[in-house]
Amino acid sequence: MADEQTFIAIKPDGVQRGLISPIISRFEQKGYKLVGIKLTQPTKTLLEEHYADLTTKPFFPGLLKYMLSGPVCAMVWEGKDVVKTGRVLLGATNPLAAGPGTIRGDFAIDVGRNVCHGSDSVESAKKEIGLWFKKDEVVSYTPTIFKWIYE
Repeated sequence: MADEQTFIAIKPDGVQRGLISPIISRFEQKGYKLVGIKLTQPTKTLLEEHYADLTTKPFFPGLLKYMLSGPVCAMVWEGKDVVKTGRVLLGATNPLAAGPGTIRGDFAIDVGRNVCHGSDSVESAKKEIGLWFKKDEVVSYTPTIFKWIYE
């Protein structure tokens, strides 16, 4: 089994709406392993680093305000092709374009309140995990159920 990791964050709207459990369930039901999780109130500095590629966009100040408006559930998920498949589970960034059965397709309507963030590449995942988690906050273990998930 590949030990690829991805960063998934349930944004303030998802936390406030009580969607942590249903979102975690989607990843667990798929067969991915949760190796890091915390409820945190991100700082402006952390968010500016996380969204560094968006600082010149006109929506950036509103994005910061939104992400600072409440706690975020930060998670690290592990498994085969988890970055790409995690994005499929989340659905399109614009919830109106996200298919039914995806997290955004089922739980969101507006792109400005799209419930979750997911890393878009293995490189981004490594960077984001490093920003949000200390090394000792991500654990390594092998669930006994993996023999039923992976060949």
